Amino acid sequence: MKELTLKYGCNPNQKPASLSMNDGRDLPFEVLNGNPGYINFLDAFNSWQLVRELKQALSLPAAASFKHVSPAGAAVGVPLSDVMKKKLFVEQIEDINGSLLACAYARARGADRMSSFGDFIALSDKCDLTCARVIKPEVSDGVIAPDYDPEALELLRTKKGGKYCIIKIDPDYSAPEFESKEVFGVTFTQKRNDAKLDYSVLENIVTENRDLPESAKRDLVVAMITLKYTQSNSVCYAVDGQAVGVGAGQQSRIHCTRLAGDKADNWLLREHEKVLSLPFVDTIGRPDRDNCIDCYISDHADDVLAEGEWQRFFKVRPEPLTKEEKREFLASRTGLALASDAFFPFSDNITRAYRSGVRYIVQAGGSKRDGDVIAECNRLGITMVTNGIRLFHH
Repeated sequence: MKELTLKYGCNPNQKPASLSMNDGRDLPFEVLNGNPGYINFLDAFNSWQLVRELKQALSLPAAASFKHVSPAGAAVGVPLSDVMKKKLFVEQIEDINGSLLACAYARARGADRMSSFGDFIALSDKCDLTCARVIKPEVSDGVIAPDYDPEALELLRTKKGGKYCIIKIDPDYSAPEFESKEVFGVTFTQKRNDAKLDYSVLENIVTENRDLPESAKRDLVVAMITLKYTQSNSVCYAVDGQAVGVGAGQQSRIHCTRLAGDKADNWLLREHEKVLSLPFVDTIGRPDRDNCIDCYISDHADDVLAEGEWQRFFKVRPEPLTKEEKREFLASRTGLALASDAFFPFSDNITRAYRSGVRYIVQAGGSKRDGDVIAECNRLGITMVTNGIRLFHH
């Protein structure tokens, strides 16, 4: 197929809209179900590149959950503990650890469930039935993968009343060396960002603490590749092979670090026993449950615990999660990795990241204040790598 006509562009008033190849080749994908839109395809192509690179760098199946051209979550296939299964709401998925791809998507979707509502999914490998079972109950717009098992495809086609968007991408397709886009009638052309992000870019440790275990290297690679396809400025926290906090599209880097850190804190606090044992009413839906947990963990717990409100969500009123309990719990969860898509201009980013358990950092370096940033890492015992690679994405 040479050209695909779309319903409209970014907004309904932007018609006509279509997809085609500049060189006249056939499009490198096939729509197996549904009618994906302009934004769906932006999410699909960005997320596919992300999971493909994760798979190439770490030799593990990978998945991403995209919203508005930035990842809400991304992960590689690491098996799930019983606590993690409960935290990710996949306890009912039989033998989920038998599919590392399913584990990867469960992690990607669960990292920031509020942001992932209505996501577009990318899978690095053929979608199997177990992975499709993880996807089936989630509110999602579509999925892109190199292939689908027949049973998985049949199950996914039942989503959204049969209108779920399913895209099959040619795994051998490679984009041209140069890319271009038009803005205000002006054509921008640049070399595609083909920076290779793997263990080889983690060698320049600049801090006194030089401890960098294999698990931290994996998490730093996950964070870097996630940022490569995240709207800048951006910062990513990662642990256990998954992004757990993405701060995207902020004008100030400290705001990226704070936003991503708050999301990472939320992720970690979801393992608190009070959260895992919340007595939800049997009739609560997934979106209401997710919003309820988010409020319960935040400083706005009264939104779901106040008299007249808690009865809508819980069988009995839960005890609040106090600031002291949150602080104590977060202090026990360390070893997170953090990547930044450019240098840190001030050491306040390091101080904030440390509060969320970050002990390993990779960033471009090259700031006039690199010395201050390194000194703060040394004070806190953080291992930091500078790799000289900026990852702006717009």
